[in-house]
Amino acid sequence: MMKSRSPDTLLVKATLLLVSTLTVMAGATIAPALPAMRQHFAEVPNADYWVRLILTAPALFIAIGAPIAGTIIDRFGRKGLLGAAVFLYGLAGSSGFLLNEIGLLLLGRVLLGLSVAGIMTTATTLIADYYGGAARAQFLGLQAAFMGFGGVIFLTLGGYLADLNWRFPFLIYLLAWLILPFILLVLSEPSANSAAQSSEAVVSESVPWLLLLTTYSIALVTQIVFYMIPVQIPFYLQQLTNANAAQSGLAIACATLATSISALSYQRLKARFTFLNLYAIAFLLMGLGYLVISFGRTYEIVLLGLAIGGLGVGLLMPNMTVCLTSSTPAVLRGRILGGLTTSFFLGQFISPFASQPLSQWVGLSTTYGLAGGLMLMMTLLTLGVMSRW
Repeated sequence: MMKSRSPDTLLVKATLLLVSTLTVMAGATIAPALPAMRQHFAEVPNADYWVRLILTAPALFIAIGAPIAGTIIDRFGRKGLLGAAVFLYGLAGSSGFLLNEIGLLLLGRVLLGLSVAGIMTTATTLIADYYGGAARAQFLGLQAAFMGFGGVIFLTLGGYLADLNWRFPFLIYLLAWLILPFILLVLSEPSANSAAQSSEAVVSESVPWLLLLTTYSIALVTQIVFYMIPVQIPFYLQQLTNANAAQSGLAIACATLATSISALSYQRLKARFTFLNLYAIAFLLMGLGYLVISFGRTYEIVLLGLAIGGLGVGLLMPNMTVCLTSSTPAVLRGRILGGLTTSFFLGQFISPFASQPLSQWVGLSTTYGLAGGLMLMMTLLTLGVMSRW
C-alpha cells in the first residue's frame, strides 16, 4: 500500500488542489442548464424559484454542515471525514441525472451540500495544518486559483452538455470518485492536531471575535453579490443576446478564470499590501465589474464586466483565509474555517432570494448596477477604516 507522504511532495499538493476544485462544482456546474430545467418543470408551481433552489440548495446545507464538520475534524481528525465526504459527493451530485421529481432532485442537492461542507472545511484546514507563513499564503492563493480553473473547465463542459440535455451536467460530479483513492493513500493525518487539543480551553479565550465577525460578514455579503453571476447571468444573457447554454457557461467561466488569475497573484500582493488594502482592491474591482455588466448591452461587454468582477473575487477567499489562520488558535482551526465556510455558502444560498424579487421589480440590469454600487460603498467604508489607522 502507498504510504502517506510529506506535505511538500507534488502528489500531496495535487491531491489537495484537486479536492478543492470539487467545491466549485457544487452549484455552478449546472448553472447553464437552468433555463432548460425551468422549461422541463414549467408545470410545477413557482418553477422559477424551485429551479434556482436546485442550484443554491447545496449552499444552505454547506452552511449548516460546515460548523459540524469543523467540530468533528478538530476532535477526531481530518482524513476520515474528507474521504467519506468525497464518496457522498459523487453519489449525491450525480443523482440528478436519474431523478425526475423536483423534490427528489432537491434532496440529492441537500446531500451534496453536506458533502461539500466536509470537503471544503477539511481541505482548507489541512492546507493550514501542512503549511505556514508565506508558504500558506502562496498555497491558499493557489487553492483559490485551482478552484477557479476547475470552475472554468466544469462550467464550460456543463454548458456544452446542457445544450445536449439538461441532465448531462450532473454526471460531472462523478469525477470526485477518481480523486478518492489519492485522498485515502496519499494524504496524512496532521500529528499536531491531536497534540494541541488539550490546550483548547486556554487558547479559546484568545479568539479575536471582532475579526471573526467582520470576516464572516464580508464573506456573506460578497457571496450574495458574486452568486448573482451563476444564478442570474444565464437568464440575463438569454434576455440580452438570446445566448444559449454553452455561451452562458463560457460567460460564467470567464468570471471564474479571472478569479484564478488574481488568486495566483495573491501571495505577491500580500507581500506589498495589508489585509485591509486587499479588501479595498477586491471590493473596487467587484463594484466596477458589476457596473459594466449593468450598462453592457452586448455579450462581449458583459464578459468584460464578468472578468473585472472576477479579479476582485479571486482576492477575497485567500485574503479571508490567511487573515483568519494567521490570527486565531490552531486548535480551533477547523471550527473557525467551518464558520467561514458557513458564511461563504450562506451568502450563496441567500443570493437568489435577494436578487430574484429585486430583478422582477427593477430588472436584471438595474439589479447588477445596485450590486455594483453596494461594493463601491464597501470600498469607501474600508478606505475610511484604513484612514483611522
